[in-house]
Amino acid sequence: MMQADLIGADGYVRNCWYVAARSEDVTNTPTAATLLEDEIVLFRGAKGEPIALEDACPHRKLPLSRGTVEGSTIVCGYHGLTFDCTGSCVHAPTQEDARPRRALIRSYPVVDRYGFLWIWMGDAQSANPDDIIDIPNFDNPGWGKTPKGALSMACNYLYITDNLLDPSHVAWVHLTSFAGAGTDNRPLDIEETKDGVIVYRWIPSEPAPRYYAQMLPFADSCDRKQHYECRLPATAINMSIYTPAGQGGADKPLSDEAFVNISYNFITPVDAETSLYFWFQHRNMHADNAEMSQRMFEGATMAFHEDKEVLEYVQTGMAKRKTPYLNLGLDAGAMRFRKMVQRALEAEA
Repeated sequence: MMQADLIGADGYVRNCWYVAARSEDVTNTPTAATLLEDEIVLFRGAKGEPIALEDACPHRKLPLSRGTVEGSTIVCGYHGLTFDCTGSCVHAPTQEDARPRRALIRSYPVVDRYGFLWIWMGDAQSANPDDIIDIPNFDNPGWGKTPKGALSMACNYLYITDNLLDPSHVAWVHLTSFAGAGTDNRPLDIEETKDGVIVYRWIPSEPAPRYYAQMLPFADSCDRKQHYECRLPATAINMSIYTPAGQGGADKPLSDEAFVNISYNFITPVDAETSLYFWFQHRNMHADNAEMSQRMFEGATMAFHEDKEVLEYVQTGMAKRKTPYLNLGLDAGAMRFRKMVQRALEAEA
């Protein structure tokens, strides 16, 4: 079964890093964000440092995102109570001689890395930036990057991770992009890691799908690996590997001619029915080809909007279901990941 008890307000693993926003979207103007049902204000301080605070002045709970930033502090737009990056009140204009001792708000650890702002939603004392996912070759000039994407989806985050552990759906949902011969019925292999699940398969000697064909000198016949991986709390790493026909396979070393494209997908729950989806793609060739990067970004954006449409209907259909649902064999990886989420929730509890 799908463990429907995870689809709810308490189904969030908190002691981990989530993406709160793209780096460029947070400035010295307050930005309101809802993450794991917490109302948060994001802004940058005097030196450009990211700051994340509870978005509520303790006086009458006016959102601080309606206030103003002064240096590395934020000023409430009601009576001027001013808070620093730790959430402490450092100025109370109406009673400067008796600053209210209970005027404290929650501060969230936040780190600027890989072009995203990462926020720790659990116990602040446990936050370790070293636990943010490692992205190999991020600073390697030989690797190309697409622009960073951001999308809101009106569905629970676990429906998105279900989808990102399902290579088969591309044969029906992404007909003009990622689909290709063998994506509908070739057998899948599954592996578990200490913090995630990998679903993968090699598809030998088939033409590359339209999305990749123009990037490959051997597109007419190639070996293709679909690698779909999810790590706690909700990070998906989808990797496509293409080699000339005969050079790919689980029992062979990676070919020197291999084209590798990695899609990093970061999902952050907003609430039980809404999620934020951030991504970028990283490839081992054509590093300076800006036109290719933009074309890949546009193709991925189109595909993710196709996912969005399907998953929002799934959210509605599952919420209103009158008859039982069922799982298929292709859901095996997703169900393992949900069990891993459940264990993490129980450990935190």
